[in-house]
Amino acid sequence: MAKTPSRSKTSKSPPKLQRDEALKYYRDMLLIRRFEERAGQLYGMGKIAGFCHLYIGQEAVVTGMQACLKEGDQIVTGYRDHGHMLACDMDPKGVMAELTGRKDGYSKGKGGSMHMFSREKNFFGGHGIVGAQVPIGTGLGFSNKYRGTDNICVTYFGDGAANQGQVYESFNMASLWDLPVVYVIENNQYAMGTSVARASAETELFKRGISFEIEGEEVDGMDVYAVKAAGEKAVKYARSGKGPYILEMKTYRYRGHSMSDPAKYRKREEVDDIRTHHDPIDGLKGRILEQEIATEEELKDLDKEIKELVKDAADFSLDSPEPDPEELWTDVLREVESA
Repeated sequence: MAKTPSRSKTSKSPPKLQRDEALKYYRDMLLIRRFEERAGQLYGMGKIAGFCHLYIGQEAVVTGMQACLKEGDQIVTGYRDHGHMLACDMDPKGVMAELTGRKDGYSKGKGGSMHMFSREKNFFGGHGIVGAQVPIGTGLGFSNKYRGTDNICVTYFGDGAANQGQVYESFNMASLWDLPVVYVIENNQYAMGTSVARASAETELFKRGISFEIEGEEVDGMDVYAVKAAGEKAVKYARSGKGPYILEMKTYRYRGHSMSDPAKYRKREEVDDIRTHHDPIDGLKGRILEQEIATEEELKDLDKEIKELVKDAADFSLDSPEPDPEELWTDVLREVESA
């Protein structure tokens, strides 16, 4: 029987928060925010070279989705990836050391911002080519089905990548074979620097799966609870063998596309309005205080703890030695002459 794609928009946040859950989400988002702020500082100091794409503003997406996953599930994403690594519980010290190109980084200092992996945490990158992670995530979904597990792969990509051809080849395969993949489109409105309205004929990106009979819905990606509610629905759908699901997370990045982008294509008033009225961290903080889950002082103490954690990660990354030149010859696929 053909699958009828959903065109629905998502769920409202629950009226009452649970203390442990709310504080965990708050802490996880705050860690990503403070880590990215420090990464931006290190880049400005010349301690991080190359490309560096910050996740500031989008923290609720990966935090809410990660809360829906279980042991063995995989995630893969593009180059705006530091937040995803931290959400997978990768060590901030190892992530920061990789950003600074040091030996103790997750890729031994050879990958940098866009190319980090952790097999232990089932984090499959970090990919610098726009949309390249989508076929990989689809392949991970295929491997889960082939092996008979009930694991799923969450495959993240942005609104810019949503127009790439390999995305639709992946959609077709995933739907044809009912692969357990949740495609998360992190629609931060501007891709590299062009608004969705100027770059996409269909701006409701959750509809992109309709011709492949893939369910999809739009989500408030600035509300961690809305993300979690939609994520649970999508993950349950994919895990049950019904095939792929698309979630379009309407989110917003506060910084430029990368650290080298001055972001002159949008007005400062627009960014300030989002920060003031839709910030994912401040929004959750307001609800925590309103429902008396924690006091202002407790949240300040949590912020101090996170700042110290991030400072330690930065100090560790700068104290870590640079890779040995011999590392240039490791982890390289090359032909070996037979004896």
